[in-house]
Amino acid sequence: METRESSELGDEKLVALARSGQRGAFELLMERYKQKAYRIAFDFTRDREEAKDLSQEAFLRAYIHLKDFDQRASFYTWFYRILVNLCLDHRRRGKRISWQSLEDKNDKVPGAGEVPDNTSSPDEEAIAEELSRKVLSALAALPPRQRTAFILKNHQGLAIHEIAKVMQTAEGTVKAHLHRAVVTLRQSLAEPA
Repeated sequence: METRESSELGDEKLVALARSGQRGAFELLMERYKQKAYRIAFDFTRDREEAKDLSQEAFLRAYIHLKDFDQRASFYTWFYRILVNLCLDHRRRGKRISWQSLEDKNDKVPGAGEVPDNTSSPDEEAIAEELSRKVLSALAALPPRQRTAFILKNHQGLAIHEIAKVMQTAEGTVKAHLHRAVVTLRQSLAEPA
């Protein structure tokens, strides 16, 4: 497949080509969504290697089950549903999400937690680290469906209708999960440590 032409193809056409046996078409879909997939997995695990493994596993499962893909949904919502379910299963299996301190996070993700203004004082850095710890802890404490909706909306920028497709639920339910998540996060962050 020629790169310029293939980049202009929509997901539906690439899925059709992949179903007909053209592996290159599925590779283009992977290329198109690998960064978003990694970020979603990282938002769940906070571990680079686990995020890579989970996103790769999701692509593998999508490839294996591509023949079962019902094209009433878009490819990316179908794929993200696979990925989110894998992430939730990963957590349920007892692999606790390790919400690192800001220092640990800096070691794992390039650029994460870096303060663009180098004039911050040690006190400001300590406050920022404590705030980061509290936010990550509060997010980890949310029920899985609220956390999923919150991550997909606020970290991945998906629209309500897209989140509803990924979570296989009604848009109103997604809105309720988001509302409850925000209320819980506000309460958790308002409480003194």
